[in-house]
Amino acid sequence: MTEDDIAADWPTQFGRWLADAIDAGLPEPNAMVLATADAAGRPSARSVLLKGYDVRGFVFFTNYGSRKGTELSANPYASLVFPWYPLHRQVIVCGPVERTSRAETEDYFATRPRGAQLGAWASRQSQPLASRADLESAWARAEERFPDAVPAPPHWGGFRVAPTSVEFWQGRISRLHDRLRFRLAGDAWTVERLNP
Repeated sequence: MTEDDIAADWPTQFGRWLADAIDAGLPEPNAMVLATADAAGRPSARSVLLKGYDVRGFVFFTNYGSRKGTELSANPYASLVFPWYPLHRQVIVCGPVERTSRAETEDYFATRPRGAQLGAWASRQSQPLASRADLESAWARAEERFPDAVPAPPHWGGFRVAPTSVEFWQGRISRLHDRLRFRLAGDAWTVERLNP
């Protein structure tokens, strides 16, 4: 991968690589590792699904009371990693995080399967749970409460990671990997090559 191969902007380059991951039949090509840290700087990471991206950043949805939600409220900065191992590629994103608009949340929530919608009401994500039966009972109560349309819960919504850097990593057998990073400097993006 050379500087001549890479697109002029990170959204275009990301779109190309995401399309390659989809075309290669990778399972969950939109899966990404989300790393956050609490107010004391203690990190945590988990896999989440990318639900959209554009020049503003990368979007995912969650319960705002979950561990990631509370950490992002206390320390609104995150890193994402798209680990496309079979292609010997990864994309690493870093940047500040903001909540999506309520309209964006409601638009996306309406596309979710009914079971997932009810689960957003039933689960107190990341909180201790006495038993599986308690969770199933909460789900049944949500199903009874919403016999028709299920609205987006007020404690549930989207986050957008607005990147200040997006690194495209292409592995090589020699371990002399190619690493090209788009970095925001002021109001302009620059592309720089990093040592492997």
